[in-house]
Amino acid sequence: MSASGGGQMLEREEESENEVRREDQENINKFGRLNARLYEVRGERDAIKKKLERIDDASTELMMGSGDKVMLMLGDAFFESSEEDATEFCEVEVEKFQAVVDNLEEEESEILEEQEKLKKILYTRFGKSINLEDS
Repeated sequence: MSASGGGQMLEREEESENEVRREDQENINKFGRLNARLYEVRGERDAIKKKLERIDDASTELMMGSGDKVMLMLGDAFFESSEEDATEFCEVEVEKFQAVVDNLEEEESEILEEQEKLKKILYTRFGKSINLEDS
């Protein structure tokens, strides 16, 4: 027996010979859907955090202003506004986006918690013959 053949036998012994039941397949599919949603949530959260940074930068610029009129961008259009109104607008936007970030972070932790439960179930059933870790 060669050295590589011996290693192959060990791997086969470590692998679980369990058949995939319908319940197992449903758990695997659920894990996959949760994983896809996790990446979406993280992407959305990161994009909104970038918006929050831009709004924070704008607020800082407004604080250093001289009290003149400023141009406020809403959508694709610019509107003339007082610094006070623009500052208030930024504060409202920060609150709105921060609430979205908080909700996304809560959803992320719920997804991770659910994935941990599924990992326990699936690793108990299949051992090393299933890989649920990110590469």
